[in-house]
Amino acid sequence: MGPTILVIEDETKLRQSVLEYLGREGFTTLGAGDGEAGLRLAREHSPDLILLDLMLPSLPGLEVLRRLRGDSRVPVIVITARAEEADRVVGLELGADDYVSKPFSLRELTARIRAVLRRAGGGGEEPPERIQHGPVVIDFDRRSVEVQGRSIELTPTEFAILGVLIRHPGKVFSRLQLLEAAFGYAYEGYERSVDTHVSNLRRKIEVDPSVPRFVVTVHGVGYKLAGPAGDST
Repeated sequence: MGPTILVIEDETKLRQSVLEYLGREGFTTLGAGDGEAGLRLAREHSPDLILLDLMLPSLPGLEVLRRLRGDSRVPVIVITARAEEADRVVGLELGADDYVSKPFSLRELTARIRAVLRRAGGGGEEPPERIQHGPVVIDFDRRSVEVQGRSIELTPTEFAILGVLIRHPGKVFSRLQLLEAAFGYAYEGYERSVDTHVSNLRRKIEVDPSVPRFVVTVHGVGYKLAGPAGDST
């Protein structure tokens, strides 16, 4: 049986279409029409990935995500019909790994699901088992990160970004290049989501996220991993 995907979406026709399509693509599927039911299914069945609509009855999607992130790192792709960028940014800040906006192509959705699952499972380029960069240590086999000996919980997307940067210290990545390297795709219009993931990553690994020493911004270009001493040139 394929990976289990939980679809939390209150639009019945859309939910059924997604469930049927994913079933034909080899996934095991679960569906919920409201936030409370979705959260219950997530905790009962431990799915491999969750598709989460933001506009839900009984319990808003952002609250579902907040509660999930309290005790789980399950990959989450946010689905939203809202046009405002702020809604997507809040979802990413709460720990969502990706987002799609309605209306969307089922084929593209499936590609994005597979990409997120690859990130969560460590697929793609085979890195060294363990890399240390100053006080930051990333173990690819265990999919763990430590900073000054302290264990840090990262989402699959945050782990993927750090993994790309730490394999190429000093190399500058544009947002689109970072999307392609970390996720296996680079869709224009989604590149700004990298800023939110980087901001979340900094909050977890930097002593002072407002003055980052490791994941630094190269203005007008993108990001790079600076030297352990905080080289930002």
